[in-house]
Amino acid sequence: MRERTALVVTSISAPNTTLASLAGGARQRQIPFYLIGDSKSPTDFSLPDCEFYSLERQRQLEFEYARLVPPRHYSRKNIGYLLAMAGGAEIILETDDDNKPREEFWQQPVRSVRTSSLQDAGWVNAYRYFSDELIWPRGFPLQHVKTDQPPFEALVAEDCDCPIQQGLADGDPDVDAIYRLLLPLPISFRRDRSVAFGPGSWTPFNSQNTRWWADAFPLMYLPTYCSFRMTDIWRSFVAQRIASENGWSVLFYGPTVWQERNEHKLMLDFAEEIPGYLENEKICEALGSVPVRSGIQYLAENLLNCYECLTRIKAIDSKELSLLEAWNSDIWTIRSANDQNLVTKITMALGSDRFGAASANS
Repeated sequence: MRERTALVVTSISAPNTTLASLAGGARQRQIPFYLIGDSKSPTDFSLPDCEFYSLERQRQLEFEYARLVPPRHYSRKNIGYLLAMAGGAEIILETDDDNKPREEFWQQPVRSVRTSSLQDAGWVNAYRYFSDELIWPRGFPLQHVKTDQPPFEALVAEDCDCPIQQGLADGDPDVDAIYRLLLPLPISFRRDRSVAFGPGSWTPFNSQNTRWWADAFPLMYLPTYCSFRMTDIWRSFVAQRIASENGWSVLFYGPTVWQERNEHKLMLDFAEEIPGYLENEKICEALGSVPVRSGIQYLAENLLNCYECLTRIKAIDSKELSLLEAWNSDIWTIRSANDQNLVTKITMALGSDRFGAASANS
């Protein structure tokens, strides 16, 4: 049976061919599609098979987080995650409005896989395992771009639990402004590989083609009070720190989307990425010293500990903590409501069975 899946995107675009393709693919597979708008979104946005949430509609939600998060930030995507959770999703797919899905994007994912794996490898450039070109993912420390790492052929296949999975993008993939200013695009990645990055291995992953299982949903939190170009990257570092204590790996697999990148000002991107160029290695060193407990019941506590660490080292403003507390509170409320709904459904089903049995015996 297919696990209940939801699709989440945030966009300020008018309906375009990519959004239409996402909506059509979601409809064919009966996947709810939550599209989170912002202050620049068209006031008359309309797209069949898409649940569009304008700023006004977001503010009418009962989520505490939706009342606190400021406008004009990519982190409003968190509201879409909460909506998907409240709708009973067991898997959340996320992408952006400039990533055209291929058929493989919609394939039923598998959480536990046997694949090539790395542990305790330090910084690893995931893109090297999918291309022979000089290329690295956005957020990868520049000082490690030319650092040696184990060749793919030397990796050992292992059974890996991967509730966080990153798909690649062909065309104009997720690289930093320095790459775009100096090196050629487009590029295509290998489709015949996957690699699981386990405890002790750091590699940035993004929010452009990512899937999450319910156990890891709390780790989807995108911070607001940091650089726009770092919000999903720093989320990935926090997620990896906590995942490692749960024995989880982050799976990278071949491209399932083609990115036709929205217009960007590369020097503005560069300026937004400077905190990452300077601080990403320091951030992961700091996160490595944060006390983290194993078990999904401790994810909220672990998140708070990690973000308190990032505020102490001045990577993120301390105002972030109130948003994170609202996020944790909303997830607790959603899960409590979902658990109660499940109990009610089971009780009703049992009652119906008893009634049917009684009728048959009368």
